[in-house]
Amino acid sequence: MTNDIIYWIALSSIKDIGPARMRNLLNTFGLPDVVFKATLRELRSVEGVGERRALAIKSFRDWGRIEEILKKCEALGVKIIRYSDPSYPCFLKEISDSPLIFYAMGDIKEEDRFSIAVVGPRRPTDYGVRVTDMIAGELSRLGMTVVSGMARGIDTVAHKAALRKGGRSIAVLGSGLDVPYPPENAGLMKMIAANGYVISEYPLGTKPERENFPRRNRLISGLSLGVLVVEATGDSGTLITARCALEQGREVFAVPGMITSTRSSGTNALIRQGARLVEKATDIIEELAPQLKGFIKERKRCTVTLTEEERSIAEKLSPEPLHIDELTRQSGLPSFRVLGILTTLELKGIVKQSGGKRFYLEV
Repeated sequence: MTNDIIYWIALSSIKDIGPARMRNLLNTFGLPDVVFKATLRELRSVEGVGERRALAIKSFRDWGRIEEILKKCEALGVKIIRYSDPSYPCFLKEISDSPLIFYAMGDIKEEDRFSIAVVGPRRPTDYGVRVTDMIAGELSRLGMTVVSGMARGIDTVAHKAALRKGGRSIAVLGSGLDVPYPPENAGLMKMIAANGYVISEYPLGTKPERENFPRRNRLISGLSLGVLVVEATGDSGTLITARCALEQGREVFAVPGMITSTRSSGTNALIRQGARLVEKATDIIEELAPQLKGFIKERKRCTVTLTEEERSIAEKLSPEPLHIDELTRQSGLPSFRVLGILTTLELKGIVKQSGGKRFYLEV
C-alpha cells in the first residue's frame, strides 16, 4: 500500500465529510494529502465544507489511529479500495454518492456485475424464509451473484442460499469489517469472503451504529442490477433499499404476500407502484434479459434441469443459428417471453447467441 493511503483513510474518517464533500475536496485539491495541507481559507471556499468542517480537517491529529487501522487491515487481509483503483466495482461507480474509498475482504470479480440484491426483514415469516431460500438459490444456480446486508433474517437466508448452491455472494456491512454484525454471522462473513466479498465504507473499528445501516443500503442497490424485496411492512427499513434502487435507475422486484398480512403491505404496495411481481428467479432473469445479453455461466449440460417452456424452445434450435422472429413464430409465444427463455438457456449453458438476434444450440 502506498503512503498516500493514510490520507485517504484520514479524510474519509472525519465526521460529516461524506462522499459528496470528499469528492468536492478532491476535485479542488487533487489528492487527500494536499487537502490536509490547504489553508483554512482555501478549505472554507470548497462547496459544502464551510467553517466547521474546515476546522475539523485542519485540527485533525488522530494519525496514530489511522496507522493502527492500516496495520490492522494488513494483518486481517483487508483491502483498501479507492475510486480510481481498477478493482473498484463498475456498477458502484454509477451512483452519485459512491464512496471514494471502501474496505473489502475477498475477491472482487468482473462477473459480479451480474448481481441481484435480496433484502427483507430481520424477523421474517416462514413463508418469507422459504421464498428467499428458493429464489436466491435459483439465482445463484443461474450464475447471478447475490448481494445483501448480512443482517439477521432474510439477508442471512439469501447469503446462505447462494453459497449453498456454489455461487458467489456480496455482503455490505454497516460497521467496520473487524466488527461483524450481527456477531453470530462472523462465520458466515468468512464464507462470503471466500466465495465473493464483504465490503464496508466504514473504517475498521467502527461500531454498528443505527444510523449506519440506512446509509449502507445505497451500496447494496448500487452493486446490483436490481433489488428483490421479500416481505416488508409499509414503514419497513427494507423499503429504503428499494427507494435507493429507483433513484439509481435499478430495477425493483417484489414477492407478493397475503393481503391480510401487514408483513407484506410494503411489498404489495411496491407491486401496485410498478415493481415487477416475482414468483421465481426466471421472472427476474426475463426482466433483465437485455442487460444479461451474452452472459453465460458455463455448465455441464447433464446437470441442467429445463422447464417445459425452456425444453420446447431448445428443441426448436440446432447448431445452425435461428432468428428470434422465427422462434417466436414457431413457439406462438410473445417475443419478450421467448427472449427471456433464451436468456435463461444462455445462463444454463444450453444456448449461444450470434449476431443479429440469432440463437443456436451449444455443442
